[in-house]
Amino acid sequence: MHEADPTSQSNYPQIATKHITFDWTVDFDNKVIAGTAIHDLIAKTDEVSEVIFDTSYLHIEGVKVDGDAVQDFRLGPKHEVMGSALRVPLPCTLSAGSSISIEITYRTTANGTALQFLEKEQTQGKTFPFLFSQCQPIYARDLAPVQDTPSVKLTYSATVRSVLPVLLSARRISPPSDGPAHDGKIIGKDEVVYTYDQPTPIPSYLLAIAAGNLQYQPFQVPEGKQWKSGVWSEPELMASAFWEFSRDTASFLAAAENLAGPYQFGVYDLLVLPPSFPYGGMENPCLTFVTPTLLAGDRSLTDVVIHELTHSWFGNGVTHAHASHFWLNEGWTTYIERVLLQIIHSPAHRGLSSVIGHKALLDALALFEDKPKYQKLVIDFDHGENPDSAYSRVPYDKGANFLLYIERTLGGLEVFLPYVKDYIATYMGHSITTETWKNHLYAYFQKNGGEAQIKALNSINWDAWLHQSGLRLPVEMEYDLTLADPANALADRWYESRHTTDISKLDFKSSDLDSLDANQRAVFLERLESYNEPLPAGHLFHFDKLYSFSKTLSAEIRFRFYTLVLKSQAAKHFVQGAANWVIGVDDTGVIKGRMKFCRPVFRALFKVDPNLTISTFRQARTQFHPIAQSLIAQDLGLDLAGLRVGG
Repeated sequence: MHEADPTSQSNYPQIATKHITFDWTVDFDNKVIAGTAIHDLIAKTDEVSEVIFDTSYLHIEGVKVDGDAVQDFRLGPKHEVMGSALRVPLPCTLSAGSSISIEITYRTTANGTALQFLEKEQTQGKTFPFLFSQCQPIYARDLAPVQDTPSVKLTYSATVRSVLPVLLSARRISPPSDGPAHDGKIIGKDEVVYTYDQPTPIPSYLLAIAAGNLQYQPFQVPEGKQWKSGVWSEPELMASAFWEFSRDTASFLAAAENLAGPYQFGVYDLLVLPPSFPYGGMENPCLTFVTPTLLAGDRSLTDVVIHELTHSWFGNGVTHAHASHFWLNEGWTTYIERVLLQIIHSPAHRGLSSVIGHKALLDALALFEDKPKYQKLVIDFDHGENPDSAYSRVPYDKGANFLLYIERTLGGLEVFLPYVKDYIATYMGHSITTETWKNHLYAYFQKNGGEAQIKALNSINWDAWLHQSGLRLPVEMEYDLTLADPANALADRWYESRHTTDISKLDFKSSDLDSLDANQRAVFLERLESYNEPLPAGHLFHFDKLYSFSKTLSAEIRFRFYTLVLKSQAAKHFVQGAANWVIGVDDTGVIKGRMKFCRPVFRALFKVDPNLTISTFRQARTQFHPIAQSLIAQDLGLDLAGLRVGG
């Protein structure tokens, strides 16, 4: 048995949930979900006398054990991070292998983090409210009483009553997805019963629900495939969402199957969420949640879909045991995402993604200079420490670079990819630690390689990669710069011109960018930001006049432009525009709820004008997701509770 999860109060090493049956009613008026969760549990040791569940901000109304009501269940004191442990005594002790059923009647409350109920004004259609969940990393306990640890993998089924269409991270049983929306009933008025089943075991953080005025459109799936794929969105976004994702999603998934093995979840749908969703995507099984910022109109950001569907094997299939080993999810997924970019597009595309990721990694490592333990791949979390405090690009890009380094050390993709397939086949459906992963890596090459490859593995400084802090990678990596070079060359020209005082003598044209795609333009801006000396204000005014970055609708480009200019002498000129953009009081009219954008921009704003930053955040705080609210406040050194009182 590997080490216990530091973020769970449950007694999952003694007894663990095998299956949950949910019966829910979504109450939009009171912004709660009410109903029951029936846990089918199996004892893993002898002498089990109670079951302990994780809960947070739940109102527990009753408990039954094997159908009989029990009165002596106890809800423990609230821990700031882990919530309140629900202790259910058993009528008699269980021995290893025996099973029991526990039914808990409860309802959610407004204080939890997992659920965000949006007013109709916060949606695209502005006619109906909206609900979506975010349970990763430790917020499933806000949605239901569970053993909220990735070490427990469970199946689930659900019956959900709602006046708006409901989606879950499971396979729809009824009404059919491709039938009339809301089973043909009146949306927003008539209650419809939705039933779902998830027959593939998943960790609790992948429990997910969304409800709103949602429509479905299927994608064409390659011949011979047993899975289905399509997109869900509000009607107002369907045309753009279908265009953005329909060409590539199914072929991306087919390419991932060729590399990693059969897709096991039966359905791969995308759901385009409202703009307060705090991530680029969330890999909920059967139903990847994505941010509307991916709707770029040119399919330039669909690589996020490659990342999310790759989680079907790395994270959803082979799962990290707990938060300390989160890099096994994200590092592996980012690494394989870039391998797929090489297979689908070219080695140069893999290189460009690596360049962009390396810049994001260096920024993240610098952000944690005062918290060096968060620079590590394997983080030794204290008991009850919030893993969201460590959320950054470190597990993604330090992890991906580590695997790239191992790939190169062993002899390249031809040697490494057969091992990847064996790794997935060995641990699919299991939750593992870094030590388990490393032991299997050695065992595989002991059996399938030879003395030279074991010697190569022994040459790796494992401690430096896994357990040491630092502002750079343990080994400086080289990437294919074929696509990065033109972007870097243009940035270098701008930098070399910084001493030219007569702007009219600058030799730049708006057509400079014509040959650069969206990702290359991002590299161009990041290169400019990386120089020790910022461009003079006059240069940046001319720069924006030529390229119109302050007006682009691409959030990826606009946020990089703002992080560039807010570090310069031109910062005062752009600070109000950046503040308006991040809260949607501008030409876009849309809040930038994705933390990739809002957190760096708020941090940059704060360095220029703290008062404006705080007033801007206070003005729009409730438009952001609770996770984003908490982390922005952390970034700015603010007391979120105080802001709630005042704003």
